Amino acid sequence: MRLSRGALKVWRRNFESWKVFALSFLVAAIGNPLLYLLAIGYGLGRYVADVDGVPYAVFLAPGLLAAAAMNSASFETTFGSFTRLSEQHTYEAILATPCSVADIVAGDILWAATKSAMATGVVLVVVTLAGLVRSPYGLAVVPVGFLTGCCFGALGMVVTAKARSYNFFDYYFTLGVSVMFFFSGVFFPLAGLPGWAQWVAWWMPLTHAVALCRALVVGTLSLALLAHVAWLALATAGVFALAERLVRRRLVV
Repeated sequence: MRLSRGALKVWRRNFESWKVFALSFLVAAIGNPLLYLLAIGYGLGRYVADVDGVPYAVFLAPGLLAAAAMNSASFETTFGSFTRLSEQHTYEAILATPCSVADIVAGDILWAATKSAMATGVVLVVVTLAGLVRSPYGLAVVPVGFLTGCCFGALGMVVTAKARSYNFFDYYFTLGVSVMFFFSGVFFPLAGLPGWAQWVAWWMPLTHAVALCRALVVGTLSLALLAHVAWLALATAGVFALAERLVRRRLVV
């Protein structure tokens, strides 16, 4: 993904447009994770024994951090990008400037990743105040949220390039985002799944984001975490290339 001057201009355009709706973003960023934490982390968690040596609420919190990053980027580069692509024809207007298709795709993905980092930071404040962060390395979940946002932002752009209406996103969120949310280690250790299911989960981006966030929040760091970072980075690069090609084809440039 190229961090060009044009991409930064697209990022700035999205930021200026978003400032009007910043308050609603904060409500959405806090609302769902807080409800899951209260209902499952503390409600159901009272009847669950320690998981991986920590109380269930502590186990759950890092998964919610990673999920916040996934959800924020996914909504931005599906509903948001589709609106700019198909409804408002913003992309066509941008192409009348020196910006390229690659700049547009990179700018939208960078903006989605920025929102993911902000969402992760907001949720981090909540779980920290709740006493669920066990390590000062927990601060590093914000850049992890940014990397996660890059990956899911690129995936969202691929889906948007193929979408013909908003209804198309029902497939992606039901069969993709929701599946990852429930089977990427957010709510329970993947070691409890059958071998084939663990293999499938390994290919899900959220699995690697959850593993990174959990290690940082709990303080169980190891060199193995570099493999998760590498997986997300390589996946982002590959999916970005595909997204750029599909958006270019959609715009018939």
